[in-house]
Amino acid sequence: MMISTRGRYAIRLMIVLAEKGSSDYVRLKDISSEQNISQKYLEAITSVLSKNGLIDAAHGKGGGYKLNRTPQEYTVGEILRLTEGSLAPVSCLECGAKPCARAAECRTLPMWKDFDVLINNYFDGITLADLVGKKPDYEYVSASL
Repeated sequence: MMISTRGRYAIRLMIVLAEKGSSDYVRLKDISSEQNISQKYLEAITSVLSKNGLIDAAHGKGGGYKLNRTPQEYTVGEILRLTEGSLAPVSCLECGAKPCARAAECRTLPMWKDFDVLINNYFDGITLADLVGKKPDYEYVSASL
C-alpha cells in the first residue's frame, strides 16, 4: 500500500484548515500558494471532501473552505479512506472484493488481516489536532509502538 499524493495533499489541506480555525473561510488560492500544490488538484480534492461532509464550501467574495467539525473530530484514517479508497494491504481485503477461492487454505490471510487492522487503527488513532502545529522535522512515533 502506498498513499498517493491525493491522500497526502488532502491531509495537508485539512491541517491548513484546522490551523486557520473554523470562523473564516480559507481561499483555495491561498492554500495552493502556501502548500505549493496545484490549485486544480486541490479543487478535485476539496470537491470530494465537501461532497462527503468533511468541509464546508462558500462561493463568492469571502468564500473558500473551512472545517465543519473540530480538528479533534477528524482522523487521518477517515481522510485517507475517503481520498484513497481502501487502505487494505492486499486486494482480497478491499471493500467489495470478491471472496477469494483460496481464503480457506490461505496461510497468509490472517497476517494480512492483522496488518489491515494495524493500519486502520494507526491512522484512526491520529487526529488533525495531533498534527496541527507539528514541526516538519517532527518524527511521529506512536506511544503504542
